[in-house]
Order: sequence, then C-alpha cells, then structure tokens
Amino acid sequence: MKQERILVTGGAGFIGSHLCEKLLEQGNNVICLDNLFTGQKDNVRHLMGNPYFEFVQQDVLENIYVECDQIYNLACPASPVYYQYDPIKTVKTSVIGAIHTLGLAKRCHARILQASTSEVYGDPEVHPQPESYRGCVNPNGIRSCYDEGKRMAETLFFDYHRQHNVEIKVIRIFNTYGPRMRTDDGRVISNFIVQSLKNEDIAIYGNGKQTRSFCYVDDLVNGMIKMMNSRSDFLGPVNLGNPEELTILELAQLIIKLTDSKSNLVYKPLPSDDPLQRKPVIELAKKELDWEPTIALEKGLLKTVNYFRTLV
Repeated sequence: MKQERILVTGGAGFIGSHLCEKLLEQGNNVICLDNLFTGQKDNVRHLMGNPYFEFVQQDVLENIYVECDQIYNLACPASPVYYQYDPIKTVKTSVIGAIHTLGLAKRCHARILQASTSEVYGDPEVHPQPESYRGCVNPNGIRSCYDEGKRMAETLFFDYHRQHNVEIKVIRIFNTYGPRMRTDDGRVISNFIVQSLKNEDIAIYGNGKQTRSFCYVDDLVNGMIKMMNSRSDFLGPVNLGNPEELTILELAQLIIKLTDSKSNLVYKPLPSDDPLQRKPVIELAKKELDWEPTIALEKGLLKTVNYFRTLV
C-alpha cells in the first residue's frame, strides 16, 4: 500500500484515534482534525512524537485548508448524551461538515469516506438490517438531529459523486466498543462497565429484551480501511458491524461476570425512539471487502474492562 497523506476529521475521538494509529502503522502521513468537544487529546497524545502525525484543533464547521489524498470524515458526536446536548450543532456538524470535507475532496481530488451510522435505519421494521432497507426514522424526535443529520450527509456524498465526480465511500457503523470510550458518553457498554466496576446499580432501560450487536473497534477500523481502498466503483453504503446479537439484559449479566461485580439490576423507562432491535446484515462487506469481525465479544469486553479499570 503506497504512502498517502490522510486527513481524519474527528480523529481524537474513540474510533478516530484508533484509525489514526492504524494508518500511521501502515506508513501514512496522518492529519488528525478535531475540535475536542467529545474527542480527547489524550487519545492521540502517544502519537504526537511521530513525525508523520499532525494534530489540528479545529471544527469542521470552519473551512479546512490542507492538502491530502484521502479523507475519513468521522466528525460528529455519536452518543445520545453528546449529540442531544446541542442538537442544532449536531445537525450542522453532519451537514456543513460534509459540505466542507466534500469540497476539500473535490479541490484535492481526494477519495473521501463518510462514517455514517446504523441510526439511519431508525427503529427498524426490518430485522436484521440490510443496506437496501430505507429505515423507519422519526424526523422530529430527540434523536433526529443525529439520525437525520447522518442521512443528509449520505445524500450530500452521493450528490457530490454524481454532480462533481468526487470519489466517495460510505459506511454505516453499528454499535462499536473498545478502549478510549469515554466513561460519561452514556453508551450501554461504557455505562455497564463503569457501574459494575463501582459496584453500583446497573440501569436497564425498558425490559432489557431489546437487542444490540457489538463490534470491537479494531475490527471496525480494519473494515474502514478496506472500504477506503476498495475498487473505485464500489461506493457503498456498506454495513460494518458484528452480526452476533444479544439482549441488553444478557450484556449486563456478562459484564457483571467479567468484572466480578456486586452490582444489582434496576429497571427504568425506555427513552424515546430508542430502537428495539439492531443487527447488521454484512453479506455485502464479506463479498466486496472480504471483511467480517474476528474478535469475540467476551475477548473484546475484557480488553475494554481492563482499560476502564485504569480510569474508574
């Protein structure tokens, strides 16, 4: 693989920092751009001494002046706690951020990958979710700023491809976990691990029978890089996630076991528009990218628990 000059927006975030690390390992020059709203400089501090790594503290709502061969657009708060904090800014980040990064890709003749999300499927009426499913999304609920913002970003990517011949790639990321998740991001795995390590009550929303599928971050990053470097006529969207499905209750019980916790389960009302099922169909990724997850849930959770032990 030849050396590329690669821009990663949102590069100091949970997924972005792992992506920057992997791209550097492959011998690339990496520019990490992040406004540090949810990203953390500590996530990339160990990369700062690398002469092929550059950190730029900037918002994607501002024009980006760099030269690059590839762009990974990950800039957007991705957990409900953060994207609901300032929903208008969340929409702007998805939409204006897409316009700015696509404009940069057009100017630099760079290939650009959009980190879209399984949230574009909303609370799905089709299970599991293939890329052909158009979703069941509430356009005016508390999660809409993220769901609809990401849907609009996908629209912009395909319109820039059709109108300006920009080389695009679109992935839809399903629930991902691993080291460098924030302890306060409100995601189910980080919540459960923190509560377990503190022997606090674990909050189960609804009856706990809603399902999720969790992909370890290393598997996801490998899929992202494979998609970026796939043949030029394969644009996506393509699902990247782990099709191994389990209930939220089963997840809580597994984390209690792995942490040897004394936590008890408590039940709370299900939040508005919280999807009851989420599981990717990944046949397209298998066929086009020769990609599927390899890290089992228990192994990945143990690595994540060990990371959280250093923080809690």
